[in-house]
Amino acid sequence: MNALLEVRHATRRFAGLIAVNDVSFTLAPGEILGLIGPNGAGKTTLISLISGTLAPSEGEVLFQGEQINRLPAFRRARLGIGRTFQIMRPFPGLSVLDNVAVGALFGRDGGQVKLAQAREQARACLEFVGLEKFIDQRADELGGPGRKRLELAKALAMQPKVLLCDEVMAGLNHVEIDEVIDVIRKVRDRGISILVIEHVIKAIKSLSDRLLVLHHGEMIADGTPDAVLSDPAVVQAYLGKKRT
Repeated sequence: MNALLEVRHATRRFAGLIAVNDVSFTLAPGEILGLIGPNGAGKTTLISLISGTLAPSEGEVLFQGEQINRLPAFRRARLGIGRTFQIMRPFPGLSVLDNVAVGALFGRDGGQVKLAQAREQARACLEFVGLEKFIDQRADELGGPGRKRLELAKALAMQPKVLLCDEVMAGLNHVEIDEVIDVIRKVRDRGISILVIEHVIKAIKSLSDRLLVLHHGEMIADGTPDAVLSDPAVVQAYLGKKRT
């Protein structure tokens, strides 16, 4: 199966620090790919290289077979690359509905969608993630779990082909994590490929078709969840030496 997204030898330097070092992988249509690693491993930097908020120092990013290195983030969004952000910053003063409508206005159909249509798309996305009761509330009044769902809704309103999720389960309780897992699976059922960063090992194991592991900016494992999580290098670098 041809890759929808391909990263080839991606490297990102910040002055003397190498945040991502020679990372290569593919994401297939309809795949959920988990990305794990210790804090500071370069996971969010890697997502930023794909979404266009950072440019690679070396290497290339291909989407549907075309190199997109020089495309700004908004152009990549219009091609079909959406993302959530680990630090949630709703547009202050706007309602939950209009926060999500922004995604519809500037996503894959950017420039072609009128506000009324964007709001209808936003309403459908909010219902999909379970936020329909909060449509008229100010987005900056939502609590942590609500903001996580809002991030998902904003990204989905962009009509992505690939969704990059940065710790959408962080800070949630067990029930909330299960609910978000269910939403992500339903997103995949819509034909959207997903790359998800997560520290909750039980969640990422049950959710992912495949796992990648970054450590000090380098990929140290790529394979099925069971194989990766039993890899001695992964156990030592991330899960802890005493884990069995």
